[in-house]
Amino acid sequence: MSSREPVSRRTRPAKAPLSRAAIVDAALRVLERDGGSKLTMRRVAAELDTGPASLYVYVRNTTGLHALLIDRLLASLDLAWDGAEPWRERLHRVLADYRGLLAERPEIARGALSVWPDGPNYLDLVELLLRLLAAAGVDQRAAAWAVDLLLQHVSAAAAEWAERAADAGQDLDDLSATLASADPRRHPVLASFDTALLTAGDPEIRDRWAVDVLIDGVLARSAPAGA
Repeated sequence: MSSREPVSRRTRPAKAPLSRAAIVDAALRVLERDGGSKLTMRRVAAELDTGPASLYVYVRNTTGLHALLIDRLLASLDLAWDGAEPWRERLHRVLADYRGLLAERPEIARGALSVWPDGPNYLDLVELLLRLLAAAGVDQRAAAWAVDLLLQHVSAAAAEWAERAADAGQDLDDLSATLASADPRRHPVLASFDTALLTAGDPEIRDRWAVDVLIDGVLARSAPAGA
């Protein structure tokens, strides 16, 4: 006589095993559905139907989660270079792509100012930047600092763009009014200056100019000896 098959008392299917990749997947779902302001370890844990303590086995803290998440987002960028495109144009293109990726996500853009991504996609980005700088004739010491400088600029620009796009930042007209209100006795140069120039210009053109200034500075100056 055959025995009856036991019937589980669970009403839900078994949970998928936790992993770093599963946690990043869940974080991405929270980010896209609820926005970066809701991206917390507790919210990600709820998405995975587990407790926050379980996540810390795989991710050290929220900063570490952001680092992994930025790396995952970098997977969407074109980080290849066959040498046919001029190095400066390729550098402009990858920095613009990275800025655009961050600018779509205000909280991630702000986090990128103090968090470096963690994973192979970030290494692909650094690899590309170093290849481009080497093609420009920049030595290793200067290239190392240039990578940091360029990525900091892009992160700051993306954070500003993201705030303006979300209507959460200051209004540019308010800044123009502040500049135009300079007291000639206290700020004689500013009062005689065409202050409209300080806020004028297409943001993308201004950013390209800023990147060119940084690149030209790197090309003109090596890193200090002993650095």
